[in-house]
Amino acid sequence: MENLIKGQRLALSGLVTGNIVQLGLAGAGVALDFACFGLDAAGKLSDERYMTFFNQPRTPCGGVEAAAPAGDLAGFSYQLERLPASIERLVVTAAIDGAATMAQLDSGYLRLLDGGRELARYAYGGADFAQEKAVMLGEFYRKDGGWRFMAVGQGFNGGLEALVAHFGGEVAQAAPEPAAKISLSKISLTKAGQTHKVSLEKGAGAPKKLIVKASWVDNGDGDDDNDDLDLRVGILLPNGQMRFIQAPDTAGSFDAMPYVRHLGDVAGASGKEPATETVEVNPALAQHYGGTVGLVFSVYSALANGAVSVASMRPKMVMQYGEQTVECAFDFRLSKAAEDDTVYTYVIGMARITGDSIILEPSGKTSEPGSEATPWLSWQGENLQLAFNGPVVFKGEDKDDEDDFNADNPRRYLA
Repeated sequence: MENLIKGQRLALSGLVTGNIVQLGLAGAGVALDFACFGLDAAGKLSDERYMTFFNQPRTPCGGVEAAAPAGDLAGFSYQLERLPASIERLVVTAAIDGAATMAQLDSGYLRLLDGGRELARYAYGGADFAQEKAVMLGEFYRKDGGWRFMAVGQGFNGGLEALVAHFGGEVAQAAPEPAAKISLSKISLTKAGQTHKVSLEKGAGAPKKLIVKASWVDNGDGDDDNDDLDLRVGILLPNGQMRFIQAPDTAGSFDAMPYVRHLGDVAGASGKEPATETVEVNPALAQHYGGTVGLVFSVYSALANGAVSVASMRPKMVMQYGEQTVECAFDFRLSKAAEDDTVYTYVIGMARITGDSIILEPSGKTSEPGSEATPWLSWQGENLQLAFNGPVVFKGEDKDDEDDFNADNPRRYLA
């Protein structure tokens, strides 16, 4: 493994044994958004489909895909031979969305991998920058019929929008016709206690669905059978009662009670493809139930899958409502529960839906070791109170059998 310095170059031929190059990314101290720009010979983003980022995780050709290698915060997977000849460079960037600057970064790195084997690493930190809010970390480029990589480390005072503009694009709001139009309307919540409010639009043109996606990755332990989480949704009604959604046996309904629908169970993640389960929430939930409704989104690792740390699969949640995207990406790998393979449940996020807004917050909370109790919500004034004392619910089990597990628990979900 080679430690790269700024400006250093590597030829990939002879280093990479297969047809896939992985790139792992990490940063601590500030929340970073990573992106990869596919540029033409003029150094411009002439085709907006070749910007790979949170809202657009894969290029049309499959040559670039957002996929974090095991142990990394984020990353990309490259099959460079798939890229069209018009793409001459791939520039990997990091940007801050908020008031912080790159100088506040504790540490970060970019590393190249071949089949899990680390080839090279470029380390960077706050001392390398000043008031910049974005940085070009590295780039792949064509030369003499092959691909090479260079560690760049060049900062920009603007954030991600400034990078888009630098490469000849425009964000969707500006949208002059000749430019690439990129939607950057994402909020990332990374700390417990943060909240973000999304206004519900009214009228004929309002978005018809609230989409919630939970995703996780292969934990890299070589066992394909245990990389399976299940997305559960608890629904707290205005009167304090709870409903429960989980595929495949309690999938729910979008247009009738409970106005939340699970789109199906996903078997598990693989080394190349994260797993995602999706839930559709009716935005008129509060009107249907006659008051503010609380939602708790959690992922659960069944013991039958094999004991595994939920944290090792780095679950996160993305909520989409029209053009607005809110991500709950609390990283709990450093928590006490992170390495405990008897901690089966992790609450990714909670939401309060009123008649005119959605208030979303990350959680960072897990079940107690060895417990298979479900997350239970209650009202504390207008806020949500979370406890891990809900009834045990096993996927596919007969309800009468589940009552036996909950004989001493007075809490029950509505049928």
